[in-house]
Amino acid sequence: MTTAAAPSTVDLLFLLNQASHALQTHLTAALAEEEVTPRDHCVLAKAMLGEYTQGQLAAMAALDKTTMVVTLDHLEKAGLAERRPSSTDRRARIVAVTDKGRALVERTQGIVDGTFDETLAHLPEEERGAFVDALMRLVEGPLAAPSHTARPVRRRAQR
Repeated sequence: MTTAAAPSTVDLLFLLNQASHALQTHLTAALAEEEVTPRDHCVLAKAMLGEYTQGQLAAMAALDKTTMVVTLDHLEKAGLAERRPSSTDRRARIVAVTDKGRALVERTQGIVDGTFDETLAHLPEEERGAFVDALMRLVEGPLAAPSHTARPVRRRAQR
């Protein structure tokens, strides 16, 4: 049995970044055959959950406004989603997933789930739930605000 390293010897940023990058790369490759990116899938899957504005979806997917606009433009061009007037607020536009988009999400959700299952399979079964729960507590707590939404840290001018 291995023991956890002392916190001062662990580069948490590196570990989280490496894990995120590797999983993103693996999922991107797995979804490539369907010609969809993990971001496309994420936005479509979240949009299918209800009537959400572009801004609400951006927050749900942890995307900045510019990235969301580019993503939705791409999804609309591909016929996977469309911006429609809200049924409750005529000033607002919601993102609606088309039938083509729904069919895509149905196909790609299995790929996403399989990739996540494959990744977690590298942990002992009794640790998987605790690992996911711990990550959820971190992203709902101290890591809740993505860096692109927080006020950027400015460096002092060098003289």
